[in-house]
Amino acid sequence: MPHPPAHTRAESAQHSPEPETPPDAVQLNHTAVYARDRRLSAEFLATILGLHVGAPFGPFLPLDLGNGVTLDYYEKRDEPIQPQHYAFLVPDERFDAMIARLEAVGVIYHADPGHTEPGRVNRLFGGRGAYFADPSGHNMEIITRPYARP
Repeated sequence: MPHPPAHTRAESAQHSPEPETPPDAVQLNHTAVYARDRRLSAEFLATILGLHVGAPFGPFLPLDLGNGVTLDYYEKRDEPIQPQHYAFLVPDERFDAMIARLEAVGVIYHADPGHTEPGRVNRLFGGRGAYFADPSGHNMEIITRPYARP
C-alpha cells in the first residue's frame, strides 16, 4: 500500500489522539557526528566544554555529555560534510571559562547563529549564549538557559 502524501500525514498527525508513549520516556542516547578528523573534532569540543574524549568504540570516538547522551564522532574524509547545529546547555559558572578556551585556541565566537556578531555573546531568555564553528564546520552553541518555547 503506498504511503499518503507528506501533507496528509502531517495533517493527520495534528489531529491524532494522545501518544501512547509519554515524551519523558524517550531519550536521545547517542548521535553520530561526522568529522574530517574524528580525533581533532572530538578533542576540540572536549577542550572547549571541559570534558574528556572516551576510548574508541568501533569506528566511533565518543564524547560523553552529562545527561547520558554521547556524541559519536565518525570520520568521513572523502566526502563533504553537511554542517549541523549542536547546542549545549552549560552551567552559567563555567560559561566564561569556555569562552576563554575558545579565545585561547583562536576560535572566534559569535552572538548569533549566522556568525555576524563576532566576539559577542547573546543574553537570550535571561542567560548567555555563543556560537562557534568546530574543525569540520559544524555550528556549535553554548547556552546557559534553555530557550523558552511557546
